[in-house]
Amino acid sequence: MDTQGLDQMLSVLRATAAQAGGKASEPRAVSGGVDFAQVLKNTIEQVNQTQQQAEDMAAKFAAGDGNANLHEVMISLQKASLSFQEMVQVRNRLVSAYNDVMNMQV
Repeated sequence: MDTQGLDQMLSVLRATAAQAGGKASEPRAVSGGVDFAQVLKNTIEQVNQTQQQAEDMAAKFAAGDGNANLHEVMISLQKASLSFQEMVQVRNRLVSAYNDVMNMQV
């Protein structure tokens, strides 16, 4: 998961919130012009791909495929679970930041 891009987006949200709150802080330039929608889309696609690979490995193991290793299947399933949990936590923080900005007095 691209945490650097998400950190940059959160810093932009914080700077915007500070400006909206009357704190005139110098806006920091985001290096490389990170597109929020593109980073979010790429992250969701990576999580989806991880989950699909884990499901495929589990299905092959359940079908009795000789190449499927139980350890690899379990590791893949745990990676998929952790990546999904991480994505949910990032979503929760983004929603919280959005709510904070929307509730500010202008």
